[in-house]
Amino acid sequence: MRTPSTNEQHTRVLRAAYQAWINAAGLRKSRLRNKRFTYGDQWGDLVRNHQGQVLTEREHFAQQGCESITNNLIRQLVKTIVGNFRSQYLKRDNGKADPRLAHVTETNELDELDSRSLEEFLISGCCIQRIDTCHEPGGDEHVRIDNVNINKMFASSMNDTRAWDCELIGQLHDLNIAQLLQRVAGGNQRKAAWVRRLYTDGADSRQADFTTRLGADSQLGTDFWKAADGKCRAIEVWTLESREVIVCHDRREGTLTVEPLSASHRMKNRIDMTTCWDIAMVWHCRWFSPMGDLLAEYDSPWQHGSHPFAIKFYPLTDGEVHAVVEDIIDTQKHVNRMISLLDHVVRSSAKGVLLFPETALPDGWTWEDARRCWSKANGLLPYNPRYSENKPEQINSSGTNAGAYQLIELQMKLFEEISGVGGALQGKSPTVNSASVYQMQSENANIALSDVFDTFEAFRRQRNKKILEIDKRQ
Repeated sequence: MRTPSTNEQHTRVLRAAYQAWINAAGLRKSRLRNKRFTYGDQWGDLVRNHQGQVLTEREHFAQQGCESITNNLIRQLVKTIVGNFRSQYLKRDNGKADPRLAHVTETNELDELDSRSLEEFLISGCCIQRIDTCHEPGGDEHVRIDNVNINKMFASSMNDTRAWDCELIGQLHDLNIAQLLQRVAGGNQRKAAWVRRLYTDGADSRQADFTTRLGADSQLGTDFWKAADGKCRAIEVWTLESREVIVCHDRREGTLTVEPLSASHRMKNRIDMTTCWDIAMVWHCRWFSPMGDLLAEYDSPWQHGSHPFAIKFYPLTDGEVHAVVEDIIDTQKHVNRMISLLDHVVRSSAKGVLLFPETALPDGWTWEDARRCWSKANGLLPYNPRYSENKPEQINSSGTNAGAYQLIELQMKLFEEISGVGGALQGKSPTVNSASVYQMQSENANIALSDVFDTFEAFRRQRNKKILEIDKRQ
C-alpha cells in the first residue's frame, strides 16, 4: 500500500476541517435564530402568504393591517438565569476559590467571561473557551482564557457528552499580519518573510484555485476561507493521531519514558534500559493559510497533552445540540401574536364616532361646523328634528377580546412552566402568604434549572483542570 505523502496528508486534514465546518451549518443557523429571538428580533421568521410569496412574519402582519408588537420574555429569562449564576455560583466560588486559580481568574476576568459563556450556552447550547499561554511584553508567560464564537469553531461529530470521542477540532482566526507572524513564524525572520509573501502575492487567485481543487462549495464555504475587514485568515486544526513509539524503562533510575520510534536503536543499546514497541495517541496542531499552505505544526506542548479548548454541547443526544432558548420560541411567538392581534382589535374598534343623520343637520350648517362644535369641550351641537326623529349619537366600542386576555395569561404561565424560570426565581413578590410555600417554589425552580447549571459547572471544571495543567507558575 502506498504511504500518502506529507502534502496529501495535510490536504486531507484541511479537507476534513472544512467538512466539519460545513456539517455545523445547521447549528450555526439555529443559533442565529435563537440569538434573534433573544435580543428582540422576533418577527423575522419566513412564512408564505396566500399568494405564495415568501416574506417575513413582520411583513405578513403588516399586509393584514396589523402592527407587530414584541414583548420579549426570552431576554428576561436569560438575564434571570445568568443573574442567578452570578449570585449563587460565582459568589460561592469566590469564597473558597482554589489559590492556584486565583491569579488566572483575576487576570482573565473569568467571572465576566463565564457569565457571557453561560449566556451563549443558553442561546446556542454550546460553550467553548480557549486555554492558551501567551507572553507579556516583559517576557513572562501566563495563561490566557478567551471565549470562542461558534461561528469560528469546528469539530468532528461527537456523541459523548464529555467530548472524549472528539478527533478533530479547530478555530478560524482573523489576524492582522503582525499577529499572524507572531503565531506561526516562531521568531524566524526568513519564515516571517515567506508567510508575508503568501498573503500578498496573488493570494486571491491562489485561494480560488486551491478551493476548486479541494472541491469546496464556493457558496457555503465563503466564511471558512475569507476573513473580514481585510485581515488574514488562518485555519488552526487539531487532530488526534496515532504514533509508533518506544516505551523505555530505565531500571537504574526507575523511570518510564516514551520516545519516538526513531530513538529505538539508541535506547536498545543502553544496558540499563528495557524497551517495548507501542502505539500512542497524540494531539497534533497544524496552521493553514486559506491557500492550503502549511504555516506551522507541532504536537500539544502542554502537560495535559490535549488541544487548548474546553467545550460543552448540550444535550448532545444522538450528537444533536438543542439550546434552552429553542424550547420557548414557539410560546414567545404566540404571546407576541396574541398581543398584536388584541392591539389591532382595540385600535380598529369604533371610539367616539358620531352618528349624525343627514336630515337633522340645522339649516345653514356645514358638516365642518358640526365637527368643530362637537370636538369642543362644553360644545352645543344643535340638530333639526323636523325631517328626522333620530338625534346624533356617539358610538364607543371597546371591541371584543374573545378571551384573548385569558389566553395571554395562559401563555405566560406556560412560558414559566416550559422554561423552569418561575416568579420565585425571578424575585417577584410572592402570590401566597406562606413563607414555606414560597421557599418551596424557589427550590423547585432551582431544581428545574439544575441540569443547565450542573452541565455548565462540568464545563468550568474541565476548563479549570486544563488551566492547572498548563500554568507554569506552580
